[in-house]
Amino acid sequence: MKERFESIVTITLISLYLIFLAGSFVRMTGSGMGCPDWPKCFGYYIPPTSEKQITWQPNKHYKKGMIIIKDKVLFVAEKEVKTTSVFNKSNWNRYTKHEYATFNKFHTWTEYINRLITVVSGFIFLFLLVGSLKFRKENKLIPIISFCAFFLMLVEAVLGKMVVDSNLKPTMITIHMVIGLLIIGLILRLLFIVKEKKRVYKYHSLFNKLLIVSLVFSLIQIALGTQVRQFIDEQVKLFGFDNKEYSLMNPSFKFYFHRSFTIAIILVNVSMFYLNLIYQLGYRLINWVLILLFFETISGILMYYAEFPFGTQAVHLLSGALLFGLQFYLWQQSRRT
Repeated sequence: MKERFESIVTITLISLYLIFLAGSFVRMTGSGMGCPDWPKCFGYYIPPTSEKQITWQPNKHYKKGMIIIKDKVLFVAEKEVKTTSVFNKSNWNRYTKHEYATFNKFHTWTEYINRLITVVSGFIFLFLLVGSLKFRKENKLIPIISFCAFFLMLVEAVLGKMVVDSNLKPTMITIHMVIGLLIIGLILRLLFIVKEKKRVYKYHSLFNKLLIVSLVFSLIQIALGTQVRQFIDEQVKLFGFDNKEYSLMNPSFKFYFHRSFTIAIILVNVSMFYLNLIYQLGYRLINWVLILLFFETISGILMYYAEFPFGTQAVHLLSGALLFGLQFYLWQQSRRT
């Protein structure tokens, strides 16, 4: 397993970014409440495919925990129920965690696939943890980092439930994302340890300092972005998901700062690209950093000026997460050895 551990770490990292991609698609399509409960979906392990399955019907058998919609209200079966021609409230408990009582097959399955990817990733993290124990004698840092990452994945699972129970409370979504970035940092640290422990990169003081600044700037930008996203989520709740033209109506100062701060980020990273070029430092990742910055900037411009074209939110969020990861890995390469 030692020989394949680098591959396991790489697969773990890919699974993390797949979660970010799936999560961004969920938010882009407004599918976050496609499943009103967690970890099941309307009380099913495999989600329903039609509204008829979750609409109360006479002379039908329901298992304990199944959720139905009756008169635009969610009810949960408190025990196994065989319905009669009349709805008997004594067999059902009203679902009180939130009042979202809508079924949309596309939203339901989009959210379910998002959860499925997370579950698969969880097993990959468990495999990573088991594999890391092989290194406990020669490098204790490897199993420690693996355990921390696995523990945070469990925290993310709990937060996922809290996000659903809170009816997509923006603050909970923000915390969910920040911990996701922390896990990315841990896995990238692990990848660097097992992959590049023998490689030596050229050290350039100014390049390294600018890289630290760019990493801090990216974290600030992501934090600001989550605040802007919270504002958009509130607008969506107020005006409806289909009225995207109102998503950024009368934004706060945070939005304008978030937009203008992009200029500073671009200048810092272009300066790093220039230093890498003229001093032949050999940091290839800086090229990808600029490419991601381009996608991040263009998607942001399109969201504001073209009223959120399809796919731009996913590109914006995923580009930001990838950018953070590349800069963090590049920082590890550029440190004085």
